[in-house]
Amino acid sequence: MLISVSFYQTWLGLQQIFGPASFVIALVLSLLLLFLCWMLRSLIGIYIFIASFCFIANFNALYTRFMKTDIYTDELRTINKSFTDLEGTIESKLNYKYNKSTTQNIEIKKKQLMEQIKDPGNKGIGSRALSLIADIEKLTGQKVDLLTPVGTDYVDLSERMGNQIDNMVSDLSTEERVLKTDINLAAAKWNKNIQELLLLSKNEKDKLSQGIIDESLSEYNKLGSRAENVLGKEKISFEPLVSQTQEVGKIGFAFEHAIKHFGMYQFVVLAGCILLDFVIVIIILLVTSPDNNRNNRGSVFSNKRSGRTLISNN
Repeated sequence: MLISVSFYQTWLGLQQIFGPASFVIALVLSLLLLFLCWMLRSLIGIYIFIASFCFIANFNALYTRFMKTDIYTDELRTINKSFTDLEGTIESKLNYKYNKSTTQNIEIKKKQLMEQIKDPGNKGIGSRALSLIADIEKLTGQKVDLLTPVGTDYVDLSERMGNQIDNMVSDLSTEERVLKTDINLAAAKWNKNIQELLLLSKNEKDKLSQGIIDESLSEYNKLGSRAENVLGKEKISFEPLVSQTQEVGKIGFAFEHAIKHFGMYQFVVLAGCILLDFVIVIIILLVTSPDNNRNNRGSVFSNKRSGRTLISNN
C-alpha cells in the first residue's frame, strides 16, 4: 500500500520533467522499490531464522557454564527444605499424649540432648545433658532412665535415649516409632551433609553435587513412601521428588530455570546473547556506510596517490 502511494506521488512529481513518460518511469521505480523490499525482507527473515538458533544455543551454553553452581545450590537447598517439611508433616500426624506446644518443647529438648550426648568435646551424660533431662522430666511429669553406653558408642546411646523419650510422649506403633526415628536421623544427616557441601569451592560443588542430590532424593522418596504406607493416605499424601539437575545442559531446562529464577545474572546472560546474535548486526549497519565500503574495496596496493604536481618534468 505504501509503495502504491509512493508510485502516485512520484508520477505527479515527475510530470513537470518527463510529461506523459512520467507514468512509466514512476511505475518502474516503484516496482524496483518493491523488489528491493522483498529481497531485503527475505534476507532479514533468513538472518533472524539462523540467529534464533544461534541465540538458543549460546544462551544454553553460557547459562549452563556460568549458572551451573547456582542450579546445583538451589536444588540442594530445596532438598534440605523438603526433608525438614517431611519431618514436620510426619510428626504432626503422630499421636501424642501431650498438647502440641508441650510436645514441640519436649522434641526440642530431646534433640538437644541427643546432640549433647554424642558431642565429641563432651561425650556422654554430663552436666549439660542432666540439665536437659531435668527439663524433659518437668515437661512430661515422668522419670527418664539414665542409660549407659555400649563401650564407647555414644551415637548408639544418643539414639536409645531419644527413643526412650519418644516412647514417653507418644502412643506409637513399632512401625511409627521406627519411621519417626529414621526421618529425624535422615533430616539431620542431609542437613549436615548439604551444608558442608555448600561450603566447598565452586569446582568441588560442581563435581560432587549431582551424586549428593541423587542419593538424598532416593532416601527422601523411600521415607516418604514409607510414611504414606505406615500412616495411611488419609493422613499423608506423598509426591516423590525428581532431580531437576539431571536436565542441566539441555536447552529447555536452561530457559525454564532462567524464567523461574530471573534476576540480575539471568538478565546479564540474556543481554549478552541478544548482543551476540541480534544487536551486533545493527551496530555493523550503523557504523558502516556505502562510501566506506567502496573506498575499502580492492587491495591497498592497487590504490594510487593523487595530487597536484609541484615541479614539472621539463
